[in-house]
Amino acid sequence: MSSPQPPVPTSSTDAATPVPSDLQDERLIASRGVGGWVSSTWERVKSGDLGSLPVVVGLILIWGVFYALNPAFLSSRNLVNLTTQMVPIGTLALGVVLVLLLGEIDLSIGSMSGLSGAVLTVLFVNQGMNIWVAVVAALATGVVVGLVYGLIFNRFGVPSFVISLAGLLALLGFQLRVLGSEGTINIPFESSLVQFASQKFFADWFSYVIAVGVPMVYLLVRVVTNRRRAAAGLSAQPIAAMAIRSGLLALLLVVAVYVLNRDRGLSYMVALFLALVVIMDLVIRRTTWGRSVLAIGGNVEAARRAGINVKRVYLTVFVLCSTFAALGGIFAAARLASANQSSGGADTNLNAIAAAVIGGTSLFGGRGSAYSALLGILVIYSISNGLALLSVSADVRYVVTGAVLLLAVIIDSLSRRSRAAHGRA
Repeated sequence: MSSPQPPVPTSSTDAATPVPSDLQDERLIASRGVGGWVSSTWERVKSGDLGSLPVVVGLILIWGVFYALNPAFLSSRNLVNLTTQMVPIGTLALGVVLVLLLGEIDLSIGSMSGLSGAVLTVLFVNQGMNIWVAVVAALATGVVVGLVYGLIFNRFGVPSFVISLAGLLALLGFQLRVLGSEGTINIPFESSLVQFASQKFFADWFSYVIAVGVPMVYLLVRVVTNRRRAAAGLSAQPIAAMAIRSGLLALLLVVAVYVLNRDRGLSYMVALFLALVVIMDLVIRRTTWGRSVLAIGGNVEAARRAGINVKRVYLTVFVLCSTFAALGGIFAAARLASANQSSGGADTNLNAIAAAVIGGTSLFGGRGSAYSALLGILVIYSISNGLALLSVSADVRYVVTGAVLLLAVIIDSLSRRSRAAHGRA
């Protein structure tokens, strides 16, 4: 009978080599299934990888407080109004998310939205141009401005803060010039654009189809992704975990649609904004371009050495940011059925940037999601709407919004330190 073989020794070097946190998560999920997925998620949260958790918790608390103070806050009519009000600034915030992912900033988005609204109304009302041709022209204005920003940034290395600050003043001047002495131009209420923004709502049954269809598509995409990962020898998320997430998403959407349908329902404009958020999230997470944006925001020099065309990415991001700002200006002009010299002014810039940051996009670059624009603008407009229902003055609203923004940045800074300490930076 042969004697048992001694165990194969493990070198001290191998034993001391730390296992990357992402690989630990994959091994845990592969060995324990749903339990491993829950455990790995909890470990990521404890290490500071919070994602959208703080803003979701904050949003629940905000809604709970305002409902307790005034039950009308969660009424169907008020929520329909809230969703339509948030779309213009939310669209601007979607562009801000992109530049923040690069670690840059655009301070001129408010002026860009005001200029696009002015271009739209002058071409449609004063020049008699077809409304949709005028919309394309207004969007093209945003593309041109973004190209100018990107070319200046790439050619001369001027900080984006300075470029966009100069652009803010220049675009405001162009806006006043385009509007001329009239100051305010009204869009006919019966025009298709105004009807789209304020009067068009989906039928109740179709809203429920969307609410159920979106989670089903999400589950299908995740299943296909899992099969590809398995074929490549990588770990895959448990089917049960994906089903739970899809079920919770479906429940949330069905409840939201039910509440909205008790009044006017889901607006066409709101649905378009939500579609843009989903599309941009897929672009950021699933395309080479999106991963390049995240890589550059994480470490621009490492991205350059990895072969990424950094200048091209910067150019495209600046173009997209200005284009989203122009689209937000179109939404604002359509919702208010007018454009004037104050369009895009006041707190437009601050709210759009604050929404992106409050929603979870890091000011340090490399971390964030298109959903940050949606969550952040929900927080800002929930605060604004709730305080208005309580007849609180505007000065208090600004103070509260500023405090929430500061808290979001503090949480981002602390979670960044925690991720670095746990090897997840």
